[in-house]
Amino acid sequence: MEENHERRGKVPFWPIMIAIFFGNFVSVLSTTTINIAVPLLMNHFHTGLHTMQWMVTGFMLATGVTAPLAGYLGGRFSYKRLYLFALSGFTLFSLLCAVSGNPLMLIIFRMLQGSCSGLIMACTMTIIFQVIPIERRPFAVSLWSLSAMVAPAIGPTFSGWLLQYASWHWLFLINIPVGLVAIILTQLLIPYYRMNVPKSFDVPGLITVVTGSLALLTAFSQGSSWGWGSWRTLLLIAAGIVLLLLFVLHELRTEVPLLNLRVFQNRRFTAMLCIYSLVTVAMYAGTYLTPLFLQTVQGATTLKTGLILLPSSILLALLSPVVGKLYPKFGPVKLISAGIAFIFAGLFMLSRLHVDVSHNFILWAMVVRNLGIGLANVPSSTASMEEIPVEWSGHATSINNWVRNVLSSLAIAVFTSLLSSRSVIHSKELFESGAAGSDSITLLSFTMGVNDVFVVAAIIVLFGFPLMLLLRRKGGTTPLQMQTHVRKIANQ
Repeated sequence: MEENHERRGKVPFWPIMIAIFFGNFVSVLSTTTINIAVPLLMNHFHTGLHTMQWMVTGFMLATGVTAPLAGYLGGRFSYKRLYLFALSGFTLFSLLCAVSGNPLMLIIFRMLQGSCSGLIMACTMTIIFQVIPIERRPFAVSLWSLSAMVAPAIGPTFSGWLLQYASWHWLFLINIPVGLVAIILTQLLIPYYRMNVPKSFDVPGLITVVTGSLALLTAFSQGSSWGWGSWRTLLLIAAGIVLLLLFVLHELRTEVPLLNLRVFQNRRFTAMLCIYSLVTVAMYAGTYLTPLFLQTVQGATTLKTGLILLPSSILLALLSPVVGKLYPKFGPVKLISAGIAFIFAGLFMLSRLHVDVSHNFILWAMVVRNLGIGLANVPSSTASMEEIPVEWSGHATSINNWVRNVLSSLAIAVFTSLLSSRSVIHSKELFESGAAGSDSITLLSFTMGVNDVFVVAAIIVLFGFPLMLLLRRKGGTTPLQMQTHVRKIANQ
């Protein structure tokens, strides 16, 4: 362990962060560019929202399912080699997505692409906490977050331009050159290292976590069409819960777990993971529903949609390094509390949409929401890892990505189902009241359904406030005292 600390002190900061930046960037870029294309792909493949939703939720589920593997595979083969493997796979599956001829092929290759994305995000975060010196980690995490925010900043606008003047295939083809650059930089700039090599592979743990996650996602995504009280939906929910409980019990008993769940004994890690998950759910509520509303209800082009989302995305990107610099001074509680308040305000504004709402209103609502996400994102991800011993950091980041991405995919599935069911209810109410014609009823009911989903998302993010109480320490630990405390843990 002593050699590892000496090595971290000698490793150059910027070369490593450049390699991490490009890899994480290309991973997130694929998610942000595709959201805006969902309505277009529905028309192209002559299929419905419930089918094309799997292109988004399947990607997120695969991301979450492979994240638990990163802890074992990174220890077994080194995080640099695993990172290179994931980047190579991501680039290959981007090409295969581009040549897909039907929705099934596209969904399958998107899920395989997502499986590589899960490894990329887990590897990049773990490399930061295992290689970068403690005092520079908040700024390193802010750069990691910046790489995830630059993609949303340019993704919607650039993808809108591509869809306007080229074709949807280029949404995947643009990943290839960025992926190749990331592979070259990783090979040249990130040092090879290994810490703890696991003795065996936890097959029962892998089976239970994968099947449990799949069961829950399928139930939530198909619940509105099957019926939430149908035997298929209830059976899958019950099976998913039981399998995940078996996974937890097995991981706590086995000698070499797939995921070391004992990190949840750290109150700070658990609270921050919950808050980070809530922020992620709020983020996907906006990025998923806003383009749908603009294109479906208001008939905005993909380019126009991208331009409306551009200012808020740029703000989110610029906030990341700024918040990273503010973190040592203010700490997580103040920054995250302000972030939650702004997220709630932005989502509440978005819940007031109507058919003729101005684009400026949507733009400013997204700016307020993204201001909150920017204030909460870096502090929550940094604070979650501050008290985790370095040898557990791989498992902690894997758990972080697994929980966050599975919850995100479930949230998108639930939001889609809720939008569908609430739109049907509002449509019946409008028809019975005779308040509008058939065409107007469709647009009005869809808009009212979108508003209902944003209300739910706004309520969900408020649960972050009571979780903040778990961060308060006796005597009010200052950021400087926290850094001293972390150094003592790292040197044990």
